[in-house]
Amino acid sequence: MASNEGFLTEGQREMLKFAPPNEDALSSSPKSPILKSPGAAAKSASVLLTEHLVKAPGGGKASTAGIAGRHVRRTHSGKHIRVKKDGAGGKGTWGRWLDTDGESQIDKNDPNYDSGEEPYELVGTAVSDPLDDYKKSVASIIEEYFSTGDVEVATSDLRELGSTEYHPYFIKRLVSMSMDRHDKEKEMASVLLSALYADVINPTQISQGFFMLVESADDLAVDIPDTVDIIALFIARAVVDDILPPAFIARARKMLPESSKGIQVLQTAEKSYLSAPHHAELVERRWGGSTHFTVEEVKKRIADLLREYVESGDTAEACRCIRNLEVSFFYHEVVKRALVLAMEIQSAEPLILKLLKEAAEEGLVSSSQMVKGFSRMAESIDDLSLDIPSAKTSFQSIVPRAISEGWLDASSLKASGEGGPANGPDDEKVKQYKKQIVNVIHEYFLSDDIPELIRSLEDLGAPEYNPIFLKKLITLAMDRKNKEKEMASVLLSALHIEIFSTEDIVNGFVMLLESAEDTALDILDASNELALFVARAVIDDILAPLNLEEITNRLPPNCSSGAETVCMAQSLLSARHAGERILRCWGGGTGWAVEDAKDKIQKLLEEFESGGVISEACQCIRDMGMPFFNHEVVKKALVMAMEKKNDRMLDLLQECFNEGLITINQMTKGFGRIKDGLDDLALDIPNAKDKFTFYVEHAKGNGWLLPSFGSSDAS
Repeated sequence: MASNEGFLTEGQREMLKFAPPNEDALSSSPKSPILKSPGAAAKSASVLLTEHLVKAPGGGKASTAGIAGRHVRRTHSGKHIRVKKDGAGGKGTWGRWLDTDGESQIDKNDPNYDSGEEPYELVGTAVSDPLDDYKKSVASIIEEYFSTGDVEVATSDLRELGSTEYHPYFIKRLVSMSMDRHDKEKEMASVLLSALYADVINPTQISQGFFMLVESADDLAVDIPDTVDIIALFIARAVVDDILPPAFIARARKMLPESSKGIQVLQTAEKSYLSAPHHAELVERRWGGSTHFTVEEVKKRIADLLREYVESGDTAEACRCIRNLEVSFFYHEVVKRALVLAMEIQSAEPLILKLLKEAAEEGLVSSSQMVKGFSRMAESIDDLSLDIPSAKTSFQSIVPRAISEGWLDASSLKASGEGGPANGPDDEKVKQYKKQIVNVIHEYFLSDDIPELIRSLEDLGAPEYNPIFLKKLITLAMDRKNKEKEMASVLLSALHIEIFSTEDIVNGFVMLLESAEDTALDILDASNELALFVARAVIDDILAPLNLEEITNRLPPNCSSGAETVCMAQSLLSARHAGERILRCWGGGTGWAVEDAKDKIQKLLEEFESGGVISEACQCIRDMGMPFFNHEVVKKALVMAMEKKNDRMLDLLQECFNEGLITINQMTKGFGRIKDGLDDLALDIPNAKDKFTFYVEHAKGNGWLLPSFGSSDAS
C-alpha cells in the first residue's frame, strides 16, 4: 500500500483555499526552508499553518492530519487572530461557553435570578473560648439562684454544666456577684458554697477559688469600697463552715505581695473575725442567718398590715400588701392571724372575713393555704381560749359561714375539730403535761441547768410521755436561735443516759417527723433543721444508724416529708468529716473549732498534771462552755493517765463528776472512744488494755459508768 507522506489531505486543501495570497510562510519550492528559526513562529501568524507541514525524507512534505485546523479564526479584515486555549478567544471573540469575567453582574430583578449564584462571602467569626462559655453559663445559674433561693436546683445545674476544671471560677463569680448586693444574697452565697462542698466542688477547688478571689481584691475594690471587709468575712465564714481550712490564710499570705489588698483581706479575716470570742456565732449571724428572711419578720409584717387594715378598712390595699410579702407558701399565717384578730376585736370580724373572702376569690390565698390556716387555728383554739374566752365560740361560727360562702373547703371541718376536743381523762392529762413541760423547757433555755430539768421531769412522774417531751423540746428549739438548738441536743444526750430509753428517743423522733409538714408551716427551714437534729442524735450516740431505718419504717405511708428528712440526715452522716461538721452545725455553743477545743483541753490537762489545782482545772473546763464536748476531756485524761502512769487524772474526773460538770453520758462516750481505739493505743502503750480494764472498774465503782458498759466491754 502506497504511503501518503508528502501529500495534503482533503481537510488541509480546504484550509489552503482560505489562506491569503500574500502569505509568505508557504513555499512551493522544496528547497526553501519551512521554519527559519524557533522565534519566527511568534512573528507571523502563518506559523499556525506551517506547523502542519514537515519536510519529508524524500524531499516532499508530510502532514500531521490537520490537528490545528479548528483553531483558525479570521476577522472581517482578513487578519488571523491567535486563539486562546479551549476556544476562549481573543479580541473580538465571544469567549468559551459558561465563561464569566469580573465585569458580569447578577441582576436580582431577573426572573431567572437564583440566590445560589451569588458569590460566596467569607465572614470572620471569633473562636469560642470554653472558659468564656463557662463564665456566661454560671452567671445565669447564679442569677437564677439569687432569684429563687433553690439550692438543689443550683447544685443540679452546676453538676449538669460539667467543666469541673473551671469550678474555682464559679466560686469567684458567686462571691463577687453577691458582694454588691444585699446581705440576703451574701448569706445565700455562703449557704450554696457549703452545699456544694465535696459533693460538687472538691476542697482543693474551694481553696483555689478563694485564692483567686483574694488576688482580685484590688480590682474589686475599684467598684466596691468595702471589698476587704466583705471578702474577709466570706473567708471567715468558709472556715467556720468547715469548707476552707484555717491554714489557707497562712498559705495564701506567702503567695501575695505585701502591698496588695489581698494581704489586708487575710489580716482582717484572721484578726477581726476568726480570733474574736464566740467568732463562729458572730460570723454566722453577720448577714442575718439563713436568707435574712426570718419567720419573726414575716409574722411581724403580717400583724402590722392586718392592724392597718382594721383601722382603714381598705381591702384592696390590704391585698396589695399581702401580695408584696411574696411568701405565698406562708399565707396560711395570714389566715391564722386574721382569725385571731377577729376574735380579739369582735367588731373587726366582718372586715376580717371580707378580706379573707376577697383574697380567696382573687386567688391571692390558695385553697390549701386557707385550709391550713383554719386547721392551725383549730389546733391552738384551746390555748387561745385561755386569753380569749369566746375564741372557741367565735371560731365555730366562722367556719360554717366561710364554707357557705364558698371560700373555705368543707374538708377543713374535720381539721377544725368542730365538735370540740375530746374530754377523756387521758387527753386532759396529756394537755396538762404539755403545759408543764413548756414551762420546764423555757426555764432550761434561760438557766442551762440540766440537773434541775431532770429533777423537774422526775417530779412530773410521767415517763410514758417522754416521747412527747422530746417532740416539744425540739419543736420549741427550732423556732429559736442556734444556742437553744445546741442546748436541746446537749440535753437529749444527758436524758438518754439518765432518764430516756432508746425506745423513748425513737418514739419521740417518729412523732416529730409525723408532724413535719405541720412544723414546716411555722418554721420555713423545718426539714433541714429536723435532719440536723436526727443526724446529731446519731453522732451523739443517742440513736444508732439502724434506728433511722426503724424510724422510716414506722412512719405512715403518706408521710413523705418525714421520710425525706431521714434520707437527708443519712446523707449528712455519710459526708466527709460528718462527725465534726454535725457537732458544730449550731456553732457548738461557743463556736470554737473542734481542733481549738482539743488543744485547750490538752493544755489544761497538762497544766493540771504538772501540779495544778483540781478546782482551777474544773473551772477551766467549765469556762470552755462546751458540755457536749466533755467526753473529749474524759478521753484525753485517760490517755494521759496511761502515758504518765499517774492516776491523778482519775481524781480530776471524780471531782468533775461530783460537781455535775461531766455527766454519765459524757463519761460513757469518753470511755467508749478509748475502747474503740484501744488496739491502736496499745501500739504506743503496751499495757493500755490492762489499764483500761482497771479504769472501767474504777468508774463503775464510783458511779461514772452504768453496769451495762462493763458487760458490753467484756469482749
